[in-house]
Amino acid sequence: MTSVASTPRPTPTDVVPFAPFGATTGERAPVADLGAGRGPRWLDEWLDANLAQVVSWRRTLHANPELRREEFRTTATIVEVLRSLGLEPRVLPVGTGVICEVGRGPRCVALRADIDALAVPETTGASWASSVPGVSHACGHDVHTAILLGAAAALASAPGLPGRVRLLFQPAEEEPGGARDVIEAGGVEGVERIFGLHCDPKVPVGRVGIRVGPVTSACDMLELRVGACGSGSRNELDCDVVHALGVVATGLPAMLARRVDPRSGTVLAWGFMDAPETSDGTPREGVLRGTLRTGDPAVNDRLPALVQEIVGALLKPTGVRFALDHVRAVPVVDNDPESTAMVQQAITTALGPQAVVSTAQSTGGEDFGWYLEHVPGSYARLGTWPGEGPQGDLHQPGFHPDERALPVGVRTMVHAALAALTWPG
Repeated sequence: MTSVASTPRPTPTDVVPFAPFGATTGERAPVADLGAGRGPRWLDEWLDANLAQVVSWRRTLHANPELRREEFRTTATIVEVLRSLGLEPRVLPVGTGVICEVGRGPRCVALRADIDALAVPETTGASWASSVPGVSHACGHDVHTAILLGAAAALASAPGLPGRVRLLFQPAEEEPGGARDVIEAGGVEGVERIFGLHCDPKVPVGRVGIRVGPVTSACDMLELRVGACGSGSRNELDCDVVHALGVVATGLPAMLARRVDPRSGTVLAWGFMDAPETSDGTPREGVLRGTLRTGDPAVNDRLPALVQEIVGALLKPTGVRFALDHVRAVPVVDNDPESTAMVQQAITTALGPQAVVSTAQSTGGEDFGWYLEHVPGSYARLGTWPGEGPQGDLHQPGFHPDERALPVGVRTMVHAALAALTWPG
């Protein structure tokens, strides 16, 4: 994640100038529907007939990953599927990502999936592994997208829906900025609730993790640039930029630990420090970069002013010139209690009460939080661990989710939409 917003690239929304992916071949081991027979009938019938198609969509997307802001053929593939269902998808003005609705009526809820891949090589050895060197769906966005396509197709097959379901296929979650692109394109206008799922290799397949309140952390990007005073020819009269960087690198985390409630989960991690050497051996400037995370929305609001205050106090005695860039990358994903109750009902209806598990708050960042600043909603964790062997983690070359999670995700998303559209009051 390197920036907070995207640069608009106007593109006609009724024309997709890129070809969709062709279907990926590979072994087609059957995938069990862990919620088979729990209804409604039209959903059971659609999954019985089309689960293999959902698996095929996932494998095709997995084999052809595209990085953030470059998801052109992924977008074309999504558009092709949605149009085949008789729907009218709209490509975002930035050129990637899709908004589409299914159903009719005054009430509207939204379901979101992210579509971009990561600059991570794949080592799974699957026959449908990434065909793009150094790029893979190591965060499961191919799973999310296939699930939302499956939900769209199942909802389109329903004899009737209690309202409209808006499908948000969001680009650039990993940058981030894609959520803001969707919002700016009107993606949440008129929406009552929004729901999302994310693969979780720590949760067994067939289970879905829920949590009320913060479920991921805010993530800010810090960049500190310092400059020396003096000419550089007389070291005894110069400011020491290396010393100044070290003062902040050690002092800022220590001071934050004393100025911020430790229960907030506030963590500062430095990722880069540099002070280029000059011809006389004395660096004239230096840079320090890192990420600052917190799990408390209230603390997140205080951090920019607090960090500026502490950095200024630490650097004042050193005499260096400095500029601090504090980029608000993503806010906390703060799940709404009522929306989370709807997700719990959805999971119970779709899979049974044993499928509902609690999940802990993560220090990871997720731009779903931008949606929740506009509309209430809930973000759940989809179990992808097969139940044996190492659990692994996201953003790893060997990330290999259990595909039985696909029908679980389709059922959960469909039932979440139905629960929200029929919720009392």
